[in-house]
Amino acid sequence: MKKLIECVPNFSEGRDMSVIKQITDEIEKIDGVKLLDVDPGATTNRTVVTFVGTPEEVCEAAFQAVKKAQELIDMRRHKGDHPRFGATDVCPLVPISGISMEEVAEFARNLGKRIGEELNIPIYLYENAATEEKRRNLANNREGEYEGLKDKISSTDWKPDFGPSEFNESVAKSGATAVGARDFLIAVNFNLNTTSTRRANAIAFDVREKGRPKREGNPIVGKIIKDENGEPVMIPGTLKGTKAIGWFIEEYGIAQVSMNITNLSETPLHVAFDEVSEKAYARGIRVTGLEIVGLVPKKAIIEAGKYYLKKQRRSLGITESEIVKIAIKSMGLDDLKPFIPEEKIIEYVLEAEYKTKKLVDLTCTDFANETASESPAPGGGSISAYLGALGASLAAMVANLSSHKAGWDDRWEEFSDWAVKGQEIKNDLLALVDEDTNAFNKVMDAFGLPKGTDEEKAARSTAIQEATKFATEVPFRTMQRAFDSFEVIKAMAENGNPNSVTDAGVGALCARSAVIGAFLNVKINAAGLKDKDFASEILAKGAEIEQKSIQLEAEIMQIVNRKI
Repeated sequence: MKKLIECVPNFSEGRDMSVIKQITDEIEKIDGVKLLDVDPGATTNRTVVTFVGTPEEVCEAAFQAVKKAQELIDMRRHKGDHPRFGATDVCPLVPISGISMEEVAEFARNLGKRIGEELNIPIYLYENAATEEKRRNLANNREGEYEGLKDKISSTDWKPDFGPSEFNESVAKSGATAVGARDFLIAVNFNLNTTSTRRANAIAFDVREKGRPKREGNPIVGKIIKDENGEPVMIPGTLKGTKAIGWFIEEYGIAQVSMNITNLSETPLHVAFDEVSEKAYARGIRVTGLEIVGLVPKKAIIEAGKYYLKKQRRSLGITESEIVKIAIKSMGLDDLKPFIPEEKIIEYVLEAEYKTKKLVDLTCTDFANETASESPAPGGGSISAYLGALGASLAAMVANLSSHKAGWDDRWEEFSDWAVKGQEIKNDLLALVDEDTNAFNKVMDAFGLPKGTDEEKAARSTAIQEATKFATEVPFRTMQRAFDSFEVIKAMAENGNPNSVTDAGVGALCARSAVIGAFLNVKINAAGLKDKDFASEILAKGAEIEQKSIQLEAEIMQIVNRKI
């Protein structure tokens, strides 16, 4: 698996886009790096930039961006509502795929060292890259902000991890930078129907993990109670793994609760939204929507969509795009500006960047025309997988119609479960449409290998056998998944909406045809295998699946014909 990391630097400039453009230009110059998102805020005077790529290239792009920000941003003139202490305020690295947190932390330390030594910027390492426990928390490193930096960097306890510890002209201009390694963090703002920063802060203190100081007497202005070490005694908030403050956003004319969710396992996005909404309501305020700063993992949106579907007692067995739409509308993600999933969900952005042409992305007409062309692919294996996908789709459709049938409200979850199962089978079979064509192409590529020498002949023979084995296994997987759909189809024929029983019948016909068609490809490819034990075993299993499929199709058709 390719090693990929994400970098999410926050620059202390959100109003002059020409400055931000010059910084992001430096990122885009680096090969192997993709700029995913640029999210400026005028009131906060801060821009969150997101880019992804291979670790070495991402670190190089981050260094060049920090260098350009040092050149263009003067912290002596910076004003904004967000806490900050440097031109590049924070520069976290996040593991995406194929790399451990420990490895990312080492990259962060090396990046911090380089920035400190070559650019003479005070560097504080935080989160998983921190050198001591108290520096793990970003808020501790940034406490006092830019205005308190002069005293901070010269103190014994808060000497920078790298870079200068004296407040010279260069540091006065650049400020300090926190470099870290962390898990995926979601930065969100809850939109409130109030202009009161004090009310927004009160809600933030209600929910954030740190909570609020405990006071004597009056909970607002009473004397803060301290422990034996002189530290304030805190009343914890209700949401683990969150940090939050309240502020007023002039460009929107509203107050917001600004929150970082640092642990999505402890506090999923939808849980945070409901909890903030409840605390706001208790104070006579309404959350009108949720603004996501930067990008968000698909899992967070999908979990939210399913959560709100369950609350509505609606089937979860719908397409991913529909689940995303439910999440957007339920949390008001488009309250202030359009929420475009292809631009805000990190997996969709990456898919668009690395996307290859797929058969399943063609229109029905184009798919049929491509099949009918002189090209040998897509062939029977891909068509069998697509037939299976159609059969599973019909089963899911009957389940969804049954879930919404008037008078069957108490059975919505039963049918929702069947619909989810149908959708999962459909998705697997759609993937096998292209996988079967890829398998065929691998065989053709193997036959095209050179065969001029004995070594080349041996390598070619091995490659042909490996590709042929793969081309046997792929249609066999199609058989298995198409066969799995019979369980859903039969349940829908027996217990689903009677008005859709013929749809279940057609689904059974598709599933049976998919199994038989895929088995033809298994048999023709297995015939070319030298590993006769493997060939015999897969043919025996395939014959059993084929026989059971024919039997199940007959049983389902009897049910269908009896009901009509």
